[in-house]
Amino acid sequence: MKNKHHTFTAWFLATRPWSFPASTMPVVATLAYLFWNGESINWLIGLWTLVTIIVFHAAGNTWSDYFDFKKGVDREDTVGGTSITSGEFQPKEIKNLAICLLVLAVVSGLALTFCTGLPTLYFGLAGCALTLLYPQLKYHALGDLDIFLTYSVLPILGTSYVATGSIVEKALWLVLPIGLITVGILHVNNARDIEHDTRAGIKTFAMLIGKRASVYIYIAELILPFITVIVAILCKAMPVVAVIVLIALKPAIDNCRAMLKLPTEGLKAVIGVDENTAKLQLMFSLLLSLSMLISVLIESIL
Repeated sequence: MKNKHHTFTAWFLATRPWSFPASTMPVVATLAYLFWNGESINWLIGLWTLVTIIVFHAAGNTWSDYFDFKKGVDREDTVGGTSITSGEFQPKEIKNLAICLLVLAVVSGLALTFCTGLPTLYFGLAGCALTLLYPQLKYHALGDLDIFLTYSVLPILGTSYVATGSIVEKALWLVLPIGLITVGILHVNNARDIEHDTRAGIKTFAMLIGKRASVYIYIAELILPFITVIVAILCKAMPVVAVIVLIALKPAIDNCRAMLKLPTEGLKAVIGVDENTAKLQLMFSLLLSLSMLISVLIESIL
């Protein structure tokens, strides 16, 4: 079949941009946290890092969509990545898009390394490896761990290094709040797709523990971030103003309620919950970041 002409919007949508809060928020929240912590920040490098990780994320999404299609995970009756299954794109087009995005991200990462130091290369190589290996790790029940490392541990520590010139260990307080909600995006997808993934012959973490346990894991992934922030406030590792993240508790509970219906109502109960979890990640992380800025403003006034 001859490849049809695609608009820029179509190419952009093929990268699943609704999921980008998972990659942007760790960088944004880390920069805000470093600012509150009194670190000297190179904001231009911070912005450059943000753009680079978005491109990496887009490469990872399209790379995963290509292999999910080739593996038979994504088909016409699935609700995951649809850029290929809908007939909009040919598999080769998505593969080529993934490779182009990955090359662009690697070039940007190497330039960033030149400007900041060799440790940046190590963070970049780890991120690149986890991006390329994600499909295989996902098929062997390690996708959740991959996502936690790729979109929490690495960007938080990496951003603290490139923006300040050193790894700020205190920023590790962000790892659980940011990382668990992000893993929740993947987890609800995998819990929803247990039957389809079984048909494809792969094994995800959700498949190993079953639907009911997956529901409780998802709830923990959404509620523990709020508890962690409260603990951090009590330990004076975050400002008291960070309590405003509780505003996001309502949508988190709504997502949990929808997920509770999965064992009895099946697929239809959780359609859209993955996107809502990404929206929750955006809301939670922006509130957390805003609290850091508000705290600095209050301290400067007082």
